[in-house]
Amino acid sequence: MTASTPTESRAALNTPYGGELVDLIVSPERADAMRATAKDHAGLTLDERALCDLELLAVGGFSPLRGFLGRRDYERVVGESRLADGTLWPLPVTLPVTPGDGVAEGKTLALRDIYGNLLAFLHIEEIYIYDKAAEAAGAYGSTDPKHPAVAHLNRQADHLAAGRLEVIRVPPHYDFVELRRDPAELREFFVEKGWSKVVAFQTRNPLHRAHEELTKLAAEQIGGGLLIHPVVGVTKPGDVDHFTRVRCYRALVDNHYEPDSVVLSLLPLAMRMAGPKEALLHAIIRRNYGCTHFIVGRDHAGPGKDSAGKAFYPPYAAQDAMREHGEEIGMEMVDFKQMVYLPDEDRYAAIDEVPAGVRTADISGTDVREKYLAKGLPLPDWFTRPAVAAILGEANPPTFRQGLTIWFTGLSGSGKSTVAHALIERLAEFGRNCSLLDGDEIRTHLSKGLGFSKEDRDTNIRRVGYVAGLVNQHAGTVLCSVISPYRAVRDEARKMSRGNFVEVYCDTPLAVCEKRDVKGLYAKAKAALAEGKPMGFTGVDDPYEPPTHPEVTLDTSEQGVEECVDSIITKLLDLGYILPHGHILD
Repeated sequence: MTASTPTESRAALNTPYGGELVDLIVSPERADAMRATAKDHAGLTLDERALCDLELLAVGGFSPLRGFLGRRDYERVVGESRLADGTLWPLPVTLPVTPGDGVAEGKTLALRDIYGNLLAFLHIEEIYIYDKAAEAAGAYGSTDPKHPAVAHLNRQADHLAAGRLEVIRVPPHYDFVELRRDPAELREFFVEKGWSKVVAFQTRNPLHRAHEELTKLAAEQIGGGLLIHPVVGVTKPGDVDHFTRVRCYRALVDNHYEPDSVVLSLLPLAMRMAGPKEALLHAIIRRNYGCTHFIVGRDHAGPGKDSAGKAFYPPYAAQDAMREHGEEIGMEMVDFKQMVYLPDEDRYAAIDEVPAGVRTADISGTDVREKYLAKGLPLPDWFTRPAVAAILGEANPPTFRQGLTIWFTGLSGSGKSTVAHALIERLAEFGRNCSLLDGDEIRTHLSKGLGFSKEDRDTNIRRVGYVAGLVNQHAGTVLCSVISPYRAVRDEARKMSRGNFVEVYCDTPLAVCEKRDVKGLYAKAKAALAEGKPMGFTGVDDPYEPPTHPEVTLDTSEQGVEECVDSIITKLLDLGYILPHGHILD
């Protein structure tokens, strides 16, 4: 596929990027023939990162790559940020596999998404073991598992596969379809607009007034068009979802930029959050999409702080990398200038242009989340456009209107269900209507047929956590009263609730729990154990792993039900999940 390109002031297309774009998508006839043989080949379900990588390989976003990296390319990329032929390529693009069951050299592997859609065939030419620690250190500059790319790497299979790739279809998308332009389409769009210079703005966050002013200034500076090119693939954990972000981008582009000065297009990239090397990858991708200039900011694509509380990369490492390699890529850098608001003049200015002593204002991302959205307070107009503020407020309701999972854990007889039932009535006073997932009822309905082995117990708790997470996700409140003896699977349940999770540990002494046992289960378990026939009963012949940092700890042998409920209510007030009686919203 030969893509049309804008007329440029320099011979940028002497680079290997963006000239003859790679096109791996087969003809309809070939696709039909391949589908007919899919059942004869081993299959691999791609995770979200691999889906993004496949799409950018297929349409030329990763040009000149023609597939997932083989050993020679991979080892040189990790060691030197170059392909085996010397072409600059900063980060690995690989396909992890587990050999066996048809996954072998000389075989064909059918690549599918989680819904079973057949996307591509990989004709495997090599399968090789790789050194995860070497990749972490060489590609990402750290072996700290707090780095998102390192954490993902540690979860991957231990082998990588490479070979000839034939793509039947790119991963399907049904959202914002008209905004998903591939490199050839976007380059043609630039030609139609007559833009000989285009500056790209990379983002994974909502755009506020400072970003708006920055991008307008960048386009004016180069005398060309502006591409707002947000990532809608894998970003940093905890980022605003792309559906919300794209609604914000649209509100800005449609109403607050000059007509025909800007285009919004979505990029299905899986970010590695690799700082300076990621910046080079972003520049190469935008080169492939037809851009001539690229905005690079402070801590570009930085993953935050490591386990020791230090930044993974120096703040201006990305800009340094672009200065070193920009000409080789064929991209000019526009320095990201931090824009600050001048309240006395009602305008924005680059921070390095503000005279000493002039009053400035700014709001950090943390402040947006914690001081405004979480409390239901409106963002000021000087900081963000009202339409953007409304979208963010709708997508991020204040904490007291968000879903919540309250997870009661403890031994049988520790008082979990008694306190949970009382808490339901108390929470109704604060406007929170609750659902209860109780251990006995769950065993009757949701987990009927499961036994009491560790595997079955973990499955039971995962089911409870999954259901609670769904209720939580849709702003419901759910109380879970389950023994849940194992710490690791409780932590899984916490993750399913996306942080809105309060763990209540009923730390009632075993002797008290035994006295309350109207079913006689403790006595039965002890008798069975004495006969050498352990039942696997928690607290007798199976361990209970106490929480390490529960939000609330109760001892129902010392505290009455009302006192226990008061303790939970106090914590919920402190966390903002409920508001004090008589509180009036601003």
